Amino acid sequence: MIRVVVDDLAFVTADAIVRPATALLEPTTPGLRRLEQVGGASFWDQARTERELAVGSAVVTGAGDLEVELIIHAIIRSATEPVTRDGVRRALTAVLQRAADWHLAHLATPLLGTGAGNLTLEDAADLMGAVLVAVPGPEGYPREITIVVESDEERQVVEAYIRKTDT
Repeated sequence: MIRVVVDDLAFVTADAIVRPATALLEPTTPGLRRLEQVGGASFWDQARTERELAVGSAVVTGAGDLEVELIIHAIIRSATEPVTRDGVRRALTAVLQRAADWHLAHLATPLLGTGAGNLTLEDAADLMGAVLVAVPGPEGYPREITIVVESDEERQVVEAYIRKTDT
């Protein structure tokens, strides 16, 4: 089941939050800094890497002081590789695999790949709808995905694309 809500990702209840990140686990947009603020020092301690991660991969860490137990970092950009539809698709696919590996029933995620100079709202919604249409996966996880957006206008656009790919 996929649902779209207007909310603050830092306060959503789920088994894990998906966090778009760079190859060094840095946030991809200023809006994602709220997760780090609410997550506190223990979030930062767990979201460190000494080497660059591959664009299109996903890594699981603890969530610090957030309401969820885990964060799945979707690596969508590096210093040499900008955000692309293919990179976001691969990262989202990797996120779903991590959710299955960890038996996570409910994921909360923002739209992946949006922001200045990145994918448009429509491109991101279309891509996520196309990848998420098979939820739950063959292993039965995740069973539910909540896409968290910032406005009713965004919610309407994303819901339209989800409906389009779900038919």
